[in-house]
Amino acid sequence: MTVLANHPETLKLKTPEVQMANKPASAAPAEPAGVNDDIGEEKRLQMYRTQLVIREAEQKAYELFLQNLVKGTSHLSLGQEAIAAGFAAAMRPRDLSFCTYRGHAHTLARGVAVEKVLGELMQRDNGLMRGKGGSMHLTSVEHGVMGSYAIIGAHLPIACGAALRAQYKGQDDVAVCFFGDGTTNIGAFHEALNFAAIWKLPVVFVCENNLYMEYTPIAEVTAVKHPAADRAAAYNLDRIIIDGNDADIVYRTAQTAFAQARAGKGPSLIECLTYRHSGHSRADPAKYRPEGELEKWKEHDPVPLYRARLKQFGIGEDAIQRIGDEVKRTVETAVETCKAAPPPDPGILFTDVYADGGWAWRN
Repeated sequence: MTVLANHPETLKLKTPEVQMANKPASAAPAEPAGVNDDIGEEKRLQMYRTQLVIREAEQKAYELFLQNLVKGTSHLSLGQEAIAAGFAAAMRPRDLSFCTYRGHAHTLARGVAVEKVLGELMQRDNGLMRGKGGSMHLTSVEHGVMGSYAIIGAHLPIACGAALRAQYKGQDDVAVCFFGDGTTNIGAFHEALNFAAIWKLPVVFVCENNLYMEYTPIAEVTAVKHPAADRAAAYNLDRIIIDGNDADIVYRTAQTAFAQARAGKGPSLIECLTYRHSGHSRADPAKYRPEGELEKWKEHDPVPLYRARLKQFGIGEDAIQRIGDEVKRTVETAVETCKAAPPPDPGILFTDVYADGGWAWRN
């Protein structure tokens, strides 16, 4: 199965360039005006709010980098918000998210407070892990966020383990594993897919294909056109490619995959076509991208696309603007709270290191 509905035609992948169709992409895909279909107004507003929270928080994170209030590096999801929003909206509280180092978006989408995420980036005591984890290791078991993994592909087998636990215990929760296109050339990707397919595990693998690994176009170093979807058949899985910038498409695809997993019918592999607006990390100016590529993709920016979608379904400008204002206030308040928060107590340095909570017994 290949799903490219409502995408600005089909992305024509070329090496090294990525060209999009000439048809305008800024307008929302056609849907019946004034009708809240299978998704409904409440869910649409939830996904719009989530995308705005991610967009505003990530932009603030970048500003804080420039102010030297965030140390080290960080990887933003500007331009990729619809994937996190769509999947989170389809997940149940007991479902588990496994993220890469580009995990701010998925952490926020599962309901973690902006203050907790920005506080962690700023190494403040009010952060998600009291400032000990930083940008690339966000974790909140309470919210089903089972870690952000800095080692490429490391979390795919771990997601399989979580899914095997659910299967063994007869529970219906699903493990959802997000990763970038570069991960598809890592051995753990193939091992995890094979294991999940053989055991029919309730795990959903989500490739966020933003067309670049770190600085290298994925098309230059991969034998197939679509790095995830074109390999699905090797594990007897459906070939699924979707527009990752359209939260409605993401949500509907996630629902189908989750239903399959909960019914004991095994895993899914979903390739979401998207594009990051910024470089790979804080230190990357992204000068390797062809001229005009970023501007073309911004015509299919998920946030204004979904704003237009809400209007198309009869949601008024006042309601849309109210959400925007609320999100801006929330993020601004979070920033000020984090700036005023103290750094972590040095006494916690050696806590939470091993399963017993400390480190002394190892020495």
